[in-house]
Amino acid sequence: MTETTTTAPRTEVIDTPKVATGRSLLATAWLRIKRSKIAMGSLAVVILIVLFALLAPVLTAIEGQNPDTTNTGPDVLDNFMTPGLPLPEYMYPSAQHWLGVEPGLGRDIFARLAYGAQVSLLIALLSTLVSVVLGTVLGAAAGYFGGKVDTVISRLIDLFLAFPHLLLVLSLTPILQSRLRDTPLGQGSFVPIASLVIILGFFGWAYLARVVRGQVLSIREQEFIEAARSYGASRWSIIFTQVIPNVSGVVLVYATMMIPTNISAEAALSFLGVGVKDPTPSWGQMLNAAQAGNWYLSDPWFLIVPGTALVITVLAFNLLGDAVRDALDPKASRG
Repeated sequence: MTETTTTAPRTEVIDTPKVATGRSLLATAWLRIKRSKIAMGSLAVVILIVLFALLAPVLTAIEGQNPDTTNTGPDVLDNFMTPGLPLPEYMYPSAQHWLGVEPGLGRDIFARLAYGAQVSLLIALLSTLVSVVLGTVLGAAAGYFGGKVDTVISRLIDLFLAFPHLLLVLSLTPILQSRLRDTPLGQGSFVPIASLVIILGFFGWAYLARVVRGQVLSIREQEFIEAARSYGASRWSIIFTQVIPNVSGVVLVYATMMIPTNISAEAALSFLGVGVKDPTPSWGQMLNAAQAGNWYLSDPWFLIVPGTALVITVLAFNLLGDAVRDALDPKASRG
């Protein structure tokens, strides 16, 4: 008797090829930033500083203090041994004054630090915006048009880079402030803020323009630019819709590096007395007040608070700028 064996039909497993999904430049950069503990830490600090500035009215309301309210009574300031020096219970952090009070006028340090963050970040962000707009547009125009346009803009860039930046800012800021007082920008305490935004922004665009120009010189020969020309797009339309988006990585890196530079510049100018002046709070103005009255000798806390805030802010922005630059580096391996 013979046994018949039946074999089950074979099923072939066909491997379907995986479709490779590409990531945009910003998505790839964000992935690299998330992998760096330093980058994420600096980003967290920057976010906290921005929130601290934005929520200044809320935080000072919770504390119950005002940045302009003076407390010169004998129950707050010492009027005998060291006139103007806060009493020990008001010199350092307490439940009533979270960071103590400043010597001389007895104003709340926390409230002035919070509103000073608003002023410092506002000046840094707006001046960076002015520099980025001028540098990007002029650099793109020089690189794309070439010829006489390139020659004029390039010589202008060389001229701005040749000037001693700090000396120009120190000499022109008081002049601009006096001119702005007779304009709509000269209302209240906005004069020093507007003058610093204009001066820092106007003298900070040249380096970015040179970098953008170099990038555009190679981009203008690409096929997608030729395609846009063949469709009849105007030259300025090509610059704004095709050229500038392709240099956005360079612009972003420059902006992140320029913000801490402008924060330091504002603090330096206010410290030297040509920037934000009392009673408008800013970190540089607080450092100036601590130095002008020699309070840093008898009350070093008044100097330590704004100085520490300035160092942490500039360091966080610099570390974040370095991380953004590395993340957008096309030579880095894609993760």
